[in-house]
Amino acid sequence: MAAMVLWLVTVVVVAVHSASAGVIEAEWEVKYKFWWPDCKEGMVMAINGQFPGPTINAVAGDTLIIHVTNKLSTEGVVIHWHGIRQIGTPWADGAAGVTQCAISPGETFTYNFTVDKAGTHFYHGHYGMQRSAGLYGMLIVRSPKERLRYDGEFNLLLSDWWHQSIHLQELFLSTSPMRWIGEPQSLLINGRGQSNCSQAAYFNKTIGLKQCTFRENDQCAPETLRVEPNRVYRLRIASTTALASLNLAVEGHELEVVEADGNYVAPFKVNDIDIYSGETYSVLLRTHSTPSSKHWISVGVRGRKPNTTQALTMLHYVGASDAERPIRPPPVTPRWDDYNRSKSFTNKIFAAKGYPPPPEKSDDQLILLNTQNLIDDYTKWAINNVSLSVPATPYLGSIRYNITPALHLKSPGKVLIGDYDIMKPPVNPNTTKGSGIYNFPSGIVVDVILQNANVLKGVVSEIHPWHLHGHDFWVLGYGEGKFKPGIDEKTYNLKNPPLRNTVVLYPFGWTALRFVTDNPGVWFFHCHIEPHLHMGMGVVFAEGVDRIGKMDIPDEALGCGLTRKWLMNRGRR
Repeated sequence: MAAMVLWLVTVVVVAVHSASAGVIEAEWEVKYKFWWPDCKEGMVMAINGQFPGPTINAVAGDTLIIHVTNKLSTEGVVIHWHGIRQIGTPWADGAAGVTQCAISPGETFTYNFTVDKAGTHFYHGHYGMQRSAGLYGMLIVRSPKERLRYDGEFNLLLSDWWHQSIHLQELFLSTSPMRWIGEPQSLLINGRGQSNCSQAAYFNKTIGLKQCTFRENDQCAPETLRVEPNRVYRLRIASTTALASLNLAVEGHELEVVEADGNYVAPFKVNDIDIYSGETYSVLLRTHSTPSSKHWISVGVRGRKPNTTQALTMLHYVGASDAERPIRPPPVTPRWDDYNRSKSFTNKIFAAKGYPPPPEKSDDQLILLNTQNLIDDYTKWAINNVSLSVPATPYLGSIRYNITPALHLKSPGKVLIGDYDIMKPPVNPNTTKGSGIYNFPSGIVVDVILQNANVLKGVVSEIHPWHLHGHDFWVLGYGEGKFKPGIDEKTYNLKNPPLRNTVVLYPFGWTALRFVTDNPGVWFFHCHIEPHLHMGMGVVFAEGVDRIGKMDIPDEALGCGLTRKWLMNRGRR
């Protein structure tokens, strides 16, 4: 008889704080290392010599104390704990220039924070394009009262990989005219992929790749998922890609989606899932009764015209020999520009029963128009006609110590959509740099409408996955074309919208989300595609400024820019 999953329909949503909460302490050294992520030697950012970085396994309520030492020779580093809300500890969020100074070469910074809520998360570098260099790892927070029942679990950390260094990529993106970095050379599953061979070449000789043969301890050899028949497994999936939107499928197996961005969702079954950069999911996979077989796990590119072959690994039933090959080809990744299919998956995601609905009304509304622009012939991305340039003095320090020359509390503008034609290239392509922030008082409800538009040339609009630090938000809805204030609000789902921290903005469309300003701090909100953020696609929210001024922020977080001078002179005042 097949194993049975017990899904208790009602989920009680609570933050866990107990006297028995544990402490997880670790010392990390970050430095470059030669590695073979896709069977070609390259340079990765490793933690304690490990790529990807070590997986953190915690329980909700635990305190994490991570001492990060920068062993890089010439550049700073920070670590962002993606999906962790950092309630009361905004300086531990790990966003360079926003919540802290970058850790200088040779120096150590201690991240000390509580993981308050269970879920599937990950961490990554948030300075320059260091995430694209491989600075990432899984962060799993378990619930002491887990209501989901399964027999075992696996982590699948998905990423994309270039053979160019991130420094060369940054130069390409920052030159005039811009030199596009191109599509990734490979996709990685848990840091392993193949760029010069295919595990499935024996099915299709026309793909132009040779059959992969791996030696013992090859760093690019896939990690096989070994399973038993008649069991239920939880696959925890996270996408830390720099560019690619992905689709994941397990040949011959159905997937039941049960968690998104650390929040339970009403379970639904699919043959494959779309996952955008910054998103995480948990899916349940039920194994068959046949003990001796192998099945493909495939990951392919969606949302961009792909020039990257699928990443492949295997689901290996215990009865199958190591030499055996799957008898069927890998699943075919859906067509990259079939956005209706993508939206169909997204529209299946609803909050599980027991989650609180959003407030019925908002106190403020912010429309953010995404455009591609020029500044002196340099290609930039802009929000409401401002391309974000993060200052040398972290916003959190400027506000905490009221350093007037560094304050950026003037809003860049809340509504700029007007008569703008989102379906055509901009009539005036020019924009400006800015470091202004959107300032919200504590305890209000804010609606944010992300509005997509056409790029500089041609008839093209790109996918943008947006990630909010410090919060989960309700995804109220999606729409085609230009958002119509006073009309489109009537289509919002106020009954059971999912709670997320990352949300997709589809081409030529809009996405609406709602959050409560209940976490004083300064929080990044940005496109999670590395080149887009590097080129200015982001904003910053300051929340509860009066309370930030009373926070006890560690000096080591703010030892740069004007806050460094302020701290040095503090005892002389």
